[in-house]
Amino acid sequence: MAAWMKPSVDMDKLSYEIFSILETKFLFGCDDAKLIHLSGTSPETPSKPSGSSGKVRILSIDGGGASDGLFAAVSLARLETFLCRLSGDPSARIADFFDLAAGSGPGGVLTALLFSRGSDGRPLFSADEALEFLVENQTKISNASKKGIFGKRSGIFGRIFGDRTVREALKPMLIPCHDLETGAGMMFSRADAVEMDGYDFFMRDVCAATCAGDQAIGMRSVDGRSKISAVGAGVENPTAAAITHVLNNKQEFPRANGVEDLLVLSLGGGRRASPPSKAKLARIAADGAADMVDQAVAMAFGHNRAMNYVRIEANGLKGGKTRAAKVVAAEVALKERNVELVLFRGSKLLEQTNAERLELFAGELIGEHERRKWSTEPTVLIK
Repeated sequence: MAAWMKPSVDMDKLSYEIFSILETKFLFGCDDAKLIHLSGTSPETPSKPSGSSGKVRILSIDGGGASDGLFAAVSLARLETFLCRLSGDPSARIADFFDLAAGSGPGGVLTALLFSRGSDGRPLFSADEALEFLVENQTKISNASKKGIFGKRSGIFGRIFGDRTVREALKPMLIPCHDLETGAGMMFSRADAVEMDGYDFFMRDVCAATCAGDQAIGMRSVDGRSKISAVGAGVENPTAAAITHVLNNKQEFPRANGVEDLLVLSLGGGRRASPPSKAKLARIAADGAADMVDQAVAMAFGHNRAMNYVRIEANGLKGGKTRAAKVVAAEVALKERNVELVLFRGSKLLEQTNAERLELFAGELIGEHERRKWSTEPTVLIK
C-alpha cells in the first residue's frame, strides 16, 4: 500500500468526514448534526483559533474543465504576480509559498512544471512560462491518445523534463492516473518515491500518464522494478486526496491535525457556457464530479472555509476558437464573481471577484511565509 494511503494512529476525523461524503455520493444526505459530531464545531460555534505551529499550504489544480487547464494556468500566473508584488521579491515563485501540490490531467502538468527542480535549484518554470507552455501545447495535451508525443525523451514532456523524477521535486506532490495492470487508481507521490525506489518515476512519464486518453501508456519506475499501463485517472478535482494526504502524513506534516491547520487553494477548470454536444457529455459529468468534491470539502471546512479553503472557478466560460481567445476568456473570468455551490443549500454569488480572492489568498500565503521565519515550531518537515 502506498505511503499516502496508510492510516496513522491519529487519523484525523475530518478526513473521514470528507471521504464519507464523497463515498456515499450524497445518496443519504448530510446534516449539520453529522458535521457537529465529526468536526467538533457547529454553525453557531466558531472553530478554535489555530495554534502557533502555522498552516500547511495546499495547492490543488483540476484536470481540465471547459478551458483544458488554461483557466487554472491564468489564475496561477495572476497569483504569482500578486506574490511577487506583495512580498517585494520579483523572483518569487508559486512553489515558494506552497507545501504540497496536487494536479490531474493538465493540472498535473502544471504541478510538474511549477514544482520540478531546475538546474539552479529553483522551480523549473515560472507561472507565466507554464501558461505559455500550456497554450502552445494544449492541442497535443488534450489529445493524449496519440503515440510518440509524450513519455519519450524526444516528446513534448521529454524535452522539458529530461530525466527529472518525482523524487527530485522541490515539494511534495500528488498526480493521479489509472493503472490497467492492476485495475486501480494510482497516485504518483513524492513521499512514496522518497520511501521506495519502485515508486519513483520519470516526470515526463508521469505527465504522460495523467493526460493519457483511452490508449494506455506503458511505463516503468526509474529502477525498472515497477510497471504500469496508465490512462488518465478521471480525477477532475484532487483536493480531497491532497487534504487526506496531509492529514495522514505525520512524517512531513506533523502538526496538521484539522482544517484549522490548512490553507487550501483549489483551482477549477471552468464550467461550460453553452449546451454540450453528445461527445462532450462525459466531460460535463466530470465537471459535476469536480463540483461535488468542492462542495464536500467546503462543508467539511465549515466556518474555516472563509479563508482556509478558497475555490477559484469560472462560470459559463466561453472557450473561443483560438488559443489567444481562450486565454482572454480566462482573463475575463478572473474579473468575475464565482458562484459558490453549497451542498444541499443551492448556490450563491460571492461578493469578490476571482482575482480579488486570489490577491487576498496571496496575502495569507505571504503571512504564513513570514511567520515561519521566526517560528521555533516547524510546520513542515520535507525529506
